[in-house]
Amino acid sequence: MRGTVVAVHGHHFLVEGGEGGHCGIVECVTRGKKGGVACGDNVKFASTSAGRGVIESIAARRNLLYRSDEFRSKLLAANVDQAAIIVAAVPAFHEELLIRCLVACEVADIPALIVLNKADLPETEALARGLAPYIDLGYPLLQVSAREEVAALAQRLAGHTTVLVGASGVGKSTLLNRLVPDANATTGEISLALDAGKHTTTHARLFRLPSGAGALIDSPGMQEFGLKHLDQASLMAAFPEIRSRHGQCRFYNCRHLKEPGCAVLEAAKTGSILASRLKVYHGLLAGIR
Repeated sequence: MRGTVVAVHGHHFLVEGGEGGHCGIVECVTRGKKGGVACGDNVKFASTSAGRGVIESIAARRNLLYRSDEFRSKLLAANVDQAAIIVAAVPAFHEELLIRCLVACEVADIPALIVLNKADLPETEALARGLAPYIDLGYPLLQVSAREEVAALAQRLAGHTTVLVGASGVGKSTLLNRLVPDANATTGEISLALDAGKHTTTHARLFRLPSGAGALIDSPGMQEFGLKHLDQASLMAAFPEIRSRHGQCRFYNCRHLKEPGCAVLEAAKTGSILASRLKVYHGLLAGIR
C-alpha cells in the first residue's frame, strides 16, 4: 500500500494510507534499525496486523528540509511546496536563526515566506522595518496576529503543503491552532498512537487544512539551525546577494572574505548588503573550512 508519513517518533511512524488518508492511519516501523524517514515522505508499506505495518520503501523526494550538527541530521519535512518561517519581536528576535533557516530553504530549493507574528504588539513595527531588506532579496514578508487575524496567511497556505519553522515562543503553536482548529485533538491522537506522550512534540507532524486543500507540517521549536551539511559552493549560492554578484569579483574563486576587488565586500561597504547577513555567511564559511 502507499501512504504519507504524518508523524515521526524515533523508529515509529504514523502513515496515512491512501490519497489524503482515506484508508486510515497505520503505525509503522522500518526493517531493522533503518531510519531516514521524514514527515511528508511518500512511502510503500505492508500491513503486519490490524493498524500496524512496516515501511518497505520511500518514494523519490521533491525536496527535503533538514538541519545538522557534527553528530547527526534532524529531518524536518519532505515534499513541501513552501516554508513559512515564523518570527516575532517578542521574545527577542534572533536574526541569525532566520538567516540559517533561509539558507537551508535555498539549498533545498524550497520557497520561503517570512511570517512576522504578533503584529498587535508595539514592538513589531520596528522589527517590520528591520526586515524590509529581506523583501528586496526576494522573500515575501507577511504580518499576522495569531490571536486576532490569520486570514491572509490562510490564503497563502491554501492548496500547498507548507512546513512551519520558528524559534520557541514566536507563537507557532497558536498559529497552528488557528489555522487547524482540531490540531490539539490530532496531536493527542498521535501521542496516544505512538505511546510517547508529550515527547512527540519534539518531532514534526503533518496536519490537513480544514479546506481539504493543502497541509501544514509543524516542526518543533528551535533555538539554533545547524548547517554542517553545506559545502562552500552551496553556501555561496544560498545567499541571493552573493549569488547575484557572481563573476563580478576580481578573482574567479573569491570567497568574499578579505580579497581585493571583491564585489560583495564593496557592496557591504555601501550598505547594499546587510552587514548582519554577511557576518553570518563568514561564520558559516569558517565552519566549513
